[in-house]
Amino acid sequence: MPETSILLWVTIAVAVLFDFTNGFHDTANAIATSISTRALSPHVAVGLAAVFNLVGAVVTVAFFQAKVSNTIASTLAIKPGLVVVISALIGAISWNLITWYRGLPSSSTHALIGGLCGAGIAAAGGLAGVRWTALGKQVASLVISPPLGFLASAIFAIILILVVHRLRLRPAPVNRTFRGLQVLTSAFLSYSHGANDAQKTMAAITLALVASGNLTKFQVPIWVVVLSAVAIAFGTYAGGWRIIRTLGWSIIKLEPATGLTAQLMGASVIQGATLIGLPVSTTHVITGSVMGVGVTRKLSAVSWGLGATIATAWLVTIPAAAIIAWVAFAILHTAGLHG
Repeated sequence: MPETSILLWVTIAVAVLFDFTNGFHDTANAIATSISTRALSPHVAVGLAAVFNLVGAVVTVAFFQAKVSNTIASTLAIKPGLVVVISALIGAISWNLITWYRGLPSSSTHALIGGLCGAGIAAAGGLAGVRWTALGKQVASLVISPPLGFLASAIFAIILILVVHRLRLRPAPVNRTFRGLQVLTSAFLSYSHGANDAQKTMAAITLALVASGNLTKFQVPIWVVVLSAVAIAFGTYAGGWRIIRTLGWSIIKLEPATGLTAQLMGASVIQGATLIGLPVSTTHVITGSVMGVGVTRKLSAVSWGLGATIATAWLVTIPAAAIIAWVAFAILHTAGLHG
């Protein structure tokens, strides 16, 4: 039907817009620490992040399958219509823009999951629209990953500090070495971000293709992989400077050693989750990692008040995106869209 075809293209366009906002919203995850320690200039850091986001998305799905996309798609307990998918994306995009404007590093993953929940509940007319066991698995991975980043970074930072002191290395050469290594950890973190986060958009577009009858089962086509990878790369290049300031300077003043540690441990946690198909928030993991390296210096080095504000944004992301998506579905449904 022409109406379904048009709605499908609109849904894909909105999904690409979500991917773009995901990219510029989450740029800070990969590069804030490198910029704040002067390991990379802002423009070089953003360019590097964009390239490795693209590479991470394509390579991971090509060699390890779209496991995260399958996990995201399992949120809905109903057969999704196009209006459900587009409403979920509207909820996620709206919350991304709100938190970006406020400079808060919230989770695009949380936002999309919340959007799917709100749209699914609206479409089903009740809680039966959500597969709660699948949602529980997703929320568990989102909750556990930041403390993992925190602990891993704290332990690694302590070991690194002990080694430097034991070898009696001079600060200037050590800082130069760590700044050089931060180029590699920035690339690794960007690769990990693309590998995990681009799969959320792949899930949304593939759900739309299933809903429109263009696919008989949920299986991510290669063109969807490439489109999602390119969109998140362009979004990354656009840069999310408000959030970069929050992660790079406001939570704690980073040094080359602590910046490298936060990036390396955060990327490792994200990679582990991606390989087993768990959607995690790169924003949450890196924020946890940055705070983890902070406590190795002293508790007062971390801006706990700002951390509490960020944590509050995390807690309200799923319900806020769900409410926006529910309202969006109601408006679209009332307007006569039933695809």
